[in-house]
Amino acid sequence: MNIHSYPPNSPKSFPAYPRRDLDLESGLGTIRRPRKQKSSNLCSDSVKMLKSLGARIQYYYKLHPLLFFTISLCFGVAVLIILSIYEFQYRTVADYRRLNLGFDKYPFAKLENLVMVAGHSVYTSNSCGKVDKEDSWVLESYQKHPGQAATFVTHIKEGVEIVAKDDAALLLFSGGETRKDAGPRSEAQSYWAVAESKGWFGNKETVRWRALTEEHARDSFENLLFSVCRFRELTGTYPTNITVVSYDFKEDRFAGLHRSALRFPESRFFYWGTPASSTAREAALKGEALVRQQFQEDPYGCRGSLHRKKLGRDPFHRSIPYPNGCPEIEGLFRYCGTALYSGSLPWI
Repeated sequence: MNIHSYPPNSPKSFPAYPRRDLDLESGLGTIRRPRKQKSSNLCSDSVKMLKSLGARIQYYYKLHPLLFFTISLCFGVAVLIILSIYEFQYRTVADYRRLNLGFDKYPFAKLENLVMVAGHSVYTSNSCGKVDKEDSWVLESYQKHPGQAATFVTHIKEGVEIVAKDDAALLLFSGGETRKDAGPRSEAQSYWAVAESKGWFGNKETVRWRALTEEHARDSFENLLFSVCRFRELTGTYPTNITVVSYDFKEDRFAGLHRSALRFPESRFFYWGTPASSTAREAALKGEALVRQQFQEDPYGCRGSLHRKKLGRDPFHRSIPYPNGCPEIEGLFRYCGTALYSGSLPWI
């Protein structure tokens, strides 16, 4: 076979084969193929890393089992705490978003301030003209003093007049079905009925439509806490200002102990106290000193004598609906401790 060679610049010249490199010893041309780079396998590397980590963990566990267990437990608890905090914040934001979306669904959405009148007894008379008579009310033994019924009416009147001066206020009469002898009637409904019988003390047109009841409270702390939740149910938000109407000798209990337990700002909390009857004042002050000491030791009234007292004031075993209407403070409702509640609160 004749092999024809062409000059390098000939138009018929073309690289028909790959370029060869000469092997000087053999005299033969060999083709060197480029080496392929090994692709890193991420999955394989990850598996090796996990195996190495597992081996280290096993080694340290065998070396110091108690220390390893303690560290693992602390880490797990820390993770749970962080997750619970984020979960609570997520739920709170979600609740407020629903609140904003349903703003027009609340019947008293434009009201901003809470005026709460704490109930002290149940009215049982069939005649509305006897509201200032002691035999028209179911009284405890320490309440059976001349002029006691008139103090209840005074509280009702003061609450109505305070609300009449504040166009942004909601009036709540607070108190549950606390008296077995009164039957299934609440203190709150009794106070509302008395106000109705008195024509709202000349303020019917401006006050009656925004005067409602909270009918589950069994003690003074629940008067305040439950009324805040009831306000949220009715307005869709929490009160900007709170005014409590009760006896003057209970001011330290409400404005000091109960307000602090809720961690509600002192600058936005107001107290309107009226005197007890002259014949009951000395006994009332002694009783108040005892109750105040109990709440100092048990701020949330959830244990000991305060808890037993609440159970005794629930003769009909009424189920308490809260905190269904105020999910943002569910933690406060569930809390029972001697230290102040440290969780998130919407008014701080």
